[in-house]
Amino acid sequence: MPLRASRFSLCLAAFAGIFSVSAQAFGSADPFATESLVPPRPALQTGFDAALTMPSPCLAPAPDAAIDVLQAVDMALCNNPQTRAVWANARAQAAQVGIAQGAYLPTLDGKLAATRVDNSLSGVSTGQQKSAALTLSWLLFDFGTRAANLESARQLLSAASATLDASVQSLFLSALQAYYNAQATHAALAAAQESEKASRESFVAAETRYKVGTGTPADRLQAQTAWSQATLNRIKAEGDLRNAQGVLANVMGLDANRPLALAELPAGAPEAGSGSGSGSGSGESYAAAEQDVAALVAEARRRRPDLKAAEAQLKAAQAGIDAARGAGLPTVVLGAGQTWQDAGGISGHGNSLGLTLNLPLFSGFGTTYRVRAAQAQSESLAAQRDQLSQQVALDVWRAYQSLTTAGQSLKTTADLLASAEQSERVALGRYKAGVGNILDVLNAQSALAAARQQRIQALLDWRVYRAALAQALGNLDIGLLQKPAAGKSQP
Repeated sequence: MPLRASRFSLCLAAFAGIFSVSAQAFGSADPFATESLVPPRPALQTGFDAALTMPSPCLAPAPDAAIDVLQAVDMALCNNPQTRAVWANARAQAAQVGIAQGAYLPTLDGKLAATRVDNSLSGVSTGQQKSAALTLSWLLFDFGTRAANLESARQLLSAASATLDASVQSLFLSALQAYYNAQATHAALAAAQESEKASRESFVAAETRYKVGTGTPADRLQAQTAWSQATLNRIKAEGDLRNAQGVLANVMGLDANRPLALAELPAGAPEAGSGSGSGSGSGESYAAAEQDVAALVAEARRRRPDLKAAEAQLKAAQAGIDAARGAGLPTVVLGAGQTWQDAGGISGHGNSLGLTLNLPLFSGFGTTYRVRAAQAQSESLAAQRDQLSQQVALDVWRAYQSLTTAGQSLKTTADLLASAEQSERVALGRYKAGVGNILDVLNAQSALAAARQQRIQALLDWRVYRAALAQALGNLDIGLLQKPAAGKSQP
C-alpha cells in the first residue's frame, strides 16, 4: 500500500507540474499568429519618393533643430495618444479573432483533490481520500455558430483596422493644419512688422514736413495714429504666433510651452488656378479642377477608411444574426476522460469516451428575441453606413469647391499684392516730394497690409484644402508631401 500511495503522489505531482508549465507557456504564446493581423504602429512611412529625406520614424528632432512638415506629422503620429488608443483597440480586436478560432479546438481540464476524514465522535482520523481527473471536451458540430462568431470577429478586426487608418488620416490633417497655420502666423508677423516699419516711415515723413512748415498737425497726428495701430497689430501677430506654435506642439504630443523652430517653406507659390495637389499616397495625381466630381465621390466611397469600417461593422452584425440563430440549434460534443482515486488504501482508475447531443428544446423565447435584436442592430448599422456614404459625397463636394476657390484666389491675391505694393510706393514718394497728402499714403499702406494678409490666407487655404480633399478621398498620406523642396522662403 505505501508503494501504491507513493506512486499516486508522484502522479499527482507530475500532473500538477505539467499543467503549471502548460499554463505559463500558453499564457504568453500567440498560436494563431493574431499579432500579424494587426496593422503596424502609426508612423510616417518614407517609401514613396527617393527625393524625400527625413530622420527615422518616431525619432524626435534635436531641441534646436528646425522642424519641417514631415517631422511635424511624424511626431504627431508617433506621440499623440489618439493613435496609441486606436492601435491598442486594433490589437484587442485581433485577440478576439484568436478567441473565436480557439472555439474550434478541444478543451482539456484537470482536477486534483485530497481529503482528510476525521471522526468527530472518537477524534480519530479514519483516512485520506485522493483523486485526480483529466477531462477532454470537443465541440464537433454546432450548425455554424462558431463560424458566425469567427466571421464577426474578423469583420470587427477589419473595422478596427479601418478606424485606425481613418484616425491616422485625421491626425495627419490636423498636424498639417497646425503646421501650415503656424507658418502662416509667422508670415503674418513678418507682414505686420513690414507694415509697422512703413507706418513709422510715414510718420517720420509727416514729422519732417511738419517741422519745416509744409505739413499740418493733422497729418502728423494721423500718421502717428496709423503707426500706433500698426504696432498694435504687430503685437497681436506675435501673440497669434505663440498660440499657433502651442497648438502645433500639442498636436505633436509635446507640451504647449515647448519652443519650436520651423523650417522655411519651399520657395514659390503653387501654380495659380490649380485646384489640386501634386500627388496622392499611391503616386497618382488628381487635378480637382479638371476631374468630374462624381468620379471623385466614387473614388472616395471606394477608399474612405471610415466607410470601410462602417461596412465591416455591418457585416459583423449580419454574422451576429447567424450566431444568434445557431445558439438555439443542437450541438454535438465529444467527451473523454480519465480518473484516478485512492481512498482508504483502495486505489482505482477509470476511462470514459462518448458523444453528447445537446437539444435546446425551449429557452423562454430567448433565441427568438436575440435574433430579432441582432436583425435590428444590423438594420441600424446599415442606416448608419448609408448616412456616412452621403456624408462622404458632401465632404468631397465641399473640399473640391474650397480647393477650387483657393486655387483661383492665388493669382488674384498675387495681382492684388503687386498693385498694392506699387500704389504704396507711389503714394509715399509723392508725399515725400510734397505733392501728395497723408491720407493717400495711409490708405495705400492700409490696402497693402490687407493685401499681404489676403495673400497669406490664400496660400494657407490652398495648402489646407489640398490636404482636406485628399482626406475626403481617403487618400491622405506622405504622398501629398512627395514633391521635394527647392529653395526656402516664408509664404
